[in-house]
Amino acid sequence: MKNINLIKVFEKSKISEALKKMSVGGIKIVLVVNDKDNLIGTLSDGDIRRGLLNGLDLNSTIETVVHKSPTTAKISDTKDELLKLAISKQINQIPILDENNKIKDIYVLDEFLKIKKKTNKVVLMAGGLGTRLMPLTEHTPKPMLKVGNKPILHTILKKFKECGYTNFIMCVNYKSKVIQDYFGDGTKFGVKIEYILEKQRMGTAGALSLLAGKLKEPFFVMNGDLLTNLDFEKILDFHIKNESKATMCVREYNIEVPYGEVKLDKENVISIAEKPMHKFFVNAGIYVLDPECIDLIPKEFYDMPLLFKKIIQHNKKTISFPLGEYWLDIGRSKDYERANSEYNSIFSDIE
Repeated sequence: MKNINLIKVFEKSKISEALKKMSVGGIKIVLVVNDKDNLIGTLSDGDIRRGLLNGLDLNSTIETVVHKSPTTAKISDTKDELLKLAISKQINQIPILDENNKIKDIYVLDEFLKIKKKTNKVVLMAGGLGTRLMPLTEHTPKPMLKVGNKPILHTILKKFKECGYTNFIMCVNYKSKVIQDYFGDGTKFGVKIEYILEKQRMGTAGALSLLAGKLKEPFFVMNGDLLTNLDFEKILDFHIKNESKATMCVREYNIEVPYGEVKLDKENVISIAEKPMHKFFVNAGIYVLDPECIDLIPKEFYDMPLLFKKIIQHNKKTISFPLGEYWLDIGRSKDYERANSEYNSIFSDIE
């Protein structure tokens, strides 16, 4: 994330000042804000050149050359959405705003296309039986079921790679040979893949115990039956910024009660709510953990909720990362059908 303050100017700023800010920022644009720090426009080197050609000089203010209707994006927009927007508008920079019209970041197309590789490991849990998806999973492990034109696990791998993460560890058990034959060591996908073969099923966290002493920095853990267009870099940045030991992605889940809900005080009716909607957060199956958390995991069947409970009991900081992006847990036949119907509208077809 850039230091946005370095490229902010006011409408009454001089062209010379804007040029200095532009030079410091290195992205050929400055952001024009008002005294409340709200974005009111942008100014590019091209805008300045046109102003100078029309008679302005370096001591002129920028107010007459500010572009006051710039293309902007929301914090929740994914990298895929930002890329499509930049290409469709044929622009290189897009300010990213919060709900109060304040600038939180700036997307630069050139920088996105030069993705920096990160060293953080990605652990993918791909050993489940997929019982609820039988007979589809009779000969194929659930993460290898095709959604769109590729296995679920392939899409997950590619989404991480788009964010610069290329070091994977796949925890496998059921029909593990299908997964290993497809991905190999990852070379043909431009990544590196190691495998942990669970001799017996170890749950959504148990296999991590086999990584004790092998990881030196925060790492991702993700269930291998999920589809999401989440920007994974945001989660890791959030985890590090908040000095968390364990971060869990959560998703808002709504349930509508199909009847009138009656609240009682003993036999007395206090209120009646017609078909109320109850909202709560559910575990989204995506995590960032510090390596020290592995020491808390026994070498046996162990699920992630138990690990988080133990981390909390040890007074280590745990936080949540709410997801607003597309997310689907493919656990049942109707989820699988939905994933296939939505795939092409959500994911750009990647390799």
